[in-house]
Amino acid sequence: MSYIEDNGYFIFGGVKSSDYGVWIGGGGTFNAPARRYKEYVVPGRNGTLTIDEGAYEEAEVTYPAFIARNFPANVEAFRNAIMAQNGYVRMTDSYHTNEYYLARYMAGLEADTLPGGRGGSFDLTFRRDPRRFLLSGDEPVVFTQNDEIENPTLFASNPFIRVTGDGTVNVGDAAITISPGYEYVDIDSEIQDCYCGLQNANALVSFSTGKFPTLQPGVNGITMSGNVTEVQITPRWFIL
Repeated sequence: MSYIEDNGYFIFGGVKSSDYGVWIGGGGTFNAPARRYKEYVVPGRNGTLTIDEGAYEEAEVTYPAFIARNFPANVEAFRNAIMAQNGYVRMTDSYHTNEYYLARYMAGLEADTLPGGRGGSFDLTFRRDPRRFLLSGDEPVVFTQNDEIENPTLFASNPFIRVTGDGTVNVGDAAITISPGYEYVDIDSEIQDCYCGLQNANALVSFSTGKFPTLQPGVNGITMSGNVTEVQITPRWFIL
């Protein structure tokens, strides 16, 4: 058995691999997800009718990993720590320090070990959301007057927007109208829901496009009118 030459690490739901003596290689972290299409065969038509769904398939990433010493104790503690994580959790690694993604551990653990349990190597496979979220996209941007926000990526993002007051907010070409009812309304384009704390606020919000707002690549104008006093946007930028 030969160890990988790299000394990378990941943090999966708060579990840092290197805390357990687990070091990883990052070759598999540079893969891209497949775009999602539907294909139909139409009688009398040549070729295949292809419809772009505007989304991407779930991605898979495999890290080659090794433990150089005290293998039995380290691998047991590490195995239990990652398998205790439920569903999709936040994950980062040392190869993409400005990004994170949402992932779940999807396999068991089979190791090749050195004699005497001195060390061992194994693969760790995760399924993840196809998007690599930029850490900068988690930082809220606050507007108290008309301004603009620039999406630095090539992909439209699904922002979290908090509107204080009632009136109209324009995000790019989309107008959001908020009726009176609450001090503020949260508009979450990712889960497509509007609320104020634990209170449902969907009936108070309407969209000129009929869809939840997105932040398109490039500059997006932000304007407000009526009794809107503040707009806070967490943009959720992502790349693939």
